[in-house]
Amino acid sequence: MPRPKPVPTAPPLAPAAALRALVRIHREYGPGLAARKGALLARLAGARLATAREVLRLHECLAFLRAYPDDRAVLARVEAMMAAFAERADLRRHARALENSGLAGTVTRFRFFEPTARWLARAWPDRLRVDWDAWGAGAADLDHVLPALALWAETPALDEWDLGTRAWIERLKGPNETDGTFLVRRFAGAFGPLAELREKVWDRIEPPLLLEPGPGGPSRTRAFHPRAPRALQRGALRRGRPDLAAALAQPPRAVRALSPVEGERVIALAREAMVARSRDLDAFSHGDPRDVRMVDVGDGYAFAAIGVKPEKRLLLEAVYAFLTLKNGVPIGYVLNSALCHSAEIAYNVFETYRGAEAGVVYGRVLATVRHLFGCDHFTIYPYQLGQDNAEAIASGAWWFYQKLGFRPRDPGAIALMERELARMRRNPRHRSARATLVALADHNLFFASGPPRDDVMGVLPFAQVGGAVSAMLARRFGADRERGARECEAEALGLLGLASLRGWSAGERLAFERWAPLVTLLPGIGGWSAAERAAAADVIRAKGGRRESDFVWRFDEHARLRAAVTALAQGDAGA
Repeated sequence: MPRPKPVPTAPPLAPAAALRALVRIHREYGPGLAARKGALLARLAGARLATAREVLRLHECLAFLRAYPDDRAVLARVEAMMAAFAERADLRRHARALENSGLAGTVTRFRFFEPTARWLARAWPDRLRVDWDAWGAGAADLDHVLPALALWAETPALDEWDLGTRAWIERLKGPNETDGTFLVRRFAGAFGPLAELREKVWDRIEPPLLLEPGPGGPSRTRAFHPRAPRALQRGALRRGRPDLAAALAQPPRAVRALSPVEGERVIALAREAMVARSRDLDAFSHGDPRDVRMVDVGDGYAFAAIGVKPEKRLLLEAVYAFLTLKNGVPIGYVLNSALCHSAEIAYNVFETYRGAEAGVVYGRVLATVRHLFGCDHFTIYPYQLGQDNAEAIASGAWWFYQKLGFRPRDPGAIALMERELARMRRNPRHRSARATLVALADHNLFFASGPPRDDVMGVLPFAQVGGAVSAMLARRFGADRERGARECEAEALGLLGLASLRGWSAGERLAFERWAPLVTLLPGIGGWSAAERAAAADVIRAKGGRRESDFVWRFDEHARLRAAVTALAQGDAGA
């Protein structure tokens, strides 16, 4: 009996072909696709890719699938590959070409803000260096600060020896200290408690730093929060636009206050997410571990809502930063300022995850802001729309928000929008020119879930409040602002019916010191009832309390205080 001929089997795909196949399907979901992705991932796990671009494309597929996994088998395969990614031979071969990609095992270069640089120096002191090649001639700006970084006994050499900036840093630092860590630590030591001055001098010099790879540390590869909500991607991605009115009516599934320990971990994750993308955000750098909440908004999405420390809070509006998580993976961030039942929102989706469910997530951003701060008016400020922001212009951010229902209030912007809409009706393929987008981005966009009003973020000129305080202090105290601070505090205590600040925390006392000059200017406060004055004191105390969102609710509920501040902002203090 003749032997049956063996059935020929297809040879395994070449790594490049397997990668191209994965790129084509990694954002698609449906019958058979999970198994196909699993087979392609298995082929690529031990393969060697030929170029840096291919290594990066594989990483982006893995990063996306970790956030949007088809099933547990795909997720397990992806997590295993991500855990071993830094050890891939092809990544090590192309590590130099992949610098600043945020991949584990590669160098990150950036001009970090001083608080972030200080955090990096604490966490990874042996891996932080000055990027002298990027600094170039600008390093000469450090020459003016060097004497402040040394002791007085060192100044005879600093005055006479022209060693150059880099050589002086090498001479001043310790033998087991990197130049980057030395520079950061000396700034902290030399300026001591003068944090504002220290940060401003650092920002003026803008030292470029590089963070070398090693175990742990910021990377897009390892970024993950294990206690965030999880969900598998059971259907196709929802790429449409949400109905914002309907989205606002859906509160978060759950809001969980984190312990300070877990809050610190989430803030570190947020910082790492920014560092790995060569970005920085003050609200994450100054995050308060006591004021972090995990907001579950469904489908594996969550916002880690992070408040800032009392000493870094603004006088009026409350600023929170949200780290957007999908299955525990950071996929973007939100910056939110809230006051007067209104919010100013900046929304960013990290590049890897754009084009997925940005509209769906944005609807849940607004619902979360409404829930946490009681807002019914929302505004987008010009930078987010494209003013001095090439990325927003290139992405068509203005039309993204317009199609969601946001509208300008400026008459010129309204007219320009109407002309563009008319062109689109005549020619559906029409796209706004760059110059048009730049012109549109000069003005805020607004969305209201209630009757339109003018006492909202983006309309109220809060700078006028600070201007009124400055005018009063200049008139009464001139250069002696210290005396002004003391006398205003005494006056404010009397106006608010307080005998002292006994029992107030350090943050609450700081809030009172900062608000005192404003309290003395509040129009009509002399006619307030004792209960209204006591409630105003509680509002100020909340500004320095554990959770700044409490301040927003109390301020918005205090009709007379809100009206008085609004009058100052509108330049109508006599009202």
